[in-house]
Amino acid sequence: MKLGFNQATTLENSNLATDLDLCEQHGYDYIEIRTMDKLPEYLEQHSLDQLAEYFKEHHIKPLALNALVYFNNRSNEDYQVLLNEFKQMLDYADKLQVPYIVVVPLVTKEKILKKDIKASSVDVLNELAGLAEPYGIKLALEFVGHPECTINTFEQAYDIIQTVDNPNVGLVLDCFHFHAMGSSFDALKQADISKIFILHMDDTEDFPIGNLVDEDRVWPGHGAIDLEGILSVLKEKGYDGAVTVELFRPEYYEMKAEDVIRKAKETTVEVVSQYL
Repeated sequence: MKLGFNQATTLENSNLATDLDLCEQHGYDYIEIRTMDKLPEYLEQHSLDQLAEYFKEHHIKPLALNALVYFNNRSNEDYQVLLNEFKQMLDYADKLQVPYIVVVPLVTKEKILKKDIKASSVDVLNELAGLAEPYGIKLALEFVGHPECTINTFEQAYDIIQTVDNPNVGLVLDCFHFHAMGSSFDALKQADISKIFILHMDDTEDFPIGNLVDEDRVWPGHGAIDLEGILSVLKEKGYDGAVTVELFRPEYYEMKAEDVIRKAKETTVEVVSQYL
């Protein structure tokens, strides 16, 4: 098992430079870099060349840039802004040798027909994949388990990437998001495991389906998600990708960053090592 750390886990009590040093110290293999805040903050005091050199000199490596947000069903004007952002992310990913860019669907109160969500998503993912292909970079679509997200279940996301039918376009399977909108275990069991690029490990308090938010996340194995069921399916299907811990817990932001990083690893390894 290759273990990754998503910077959301220390969003309010750390920064990229600190996360890197602590994750290196505690034996993580990968980090998912937050491009909306932590990377720009880092670049205020450091250069991209310095970050690339850090990865060359240390065990820890970048797994993904997280994330290009709200990629589908945008206005023409907003989409041009998004494309420019994506091209900048490709330059970063190329320089840092990052294999994945995570893309997140639109979250909106507007009601959009599923066929229109799918049509937009397929078109955009095809265009983005075309731009990313010369760099050897893959796109990982992360569905979000919330009623206002346009792609909010595993089966909906999987149908979209199946339609795209590009080996460089796959999924992030986040256990919280899978649980939060009651995604289908049958769909997971029938899925092509090669289409799951990244596994996000987390857990949650036991609130009703459709009423969960990111702040409800807790240490893996300390909540209500059927992690055993998810991991059993992945083991049976031969998943061999990275496992990244991603938590957004306000109480954890009040802890020392090192304590969070240590505890996140301990709880993740305890749960996952039985299967992967």
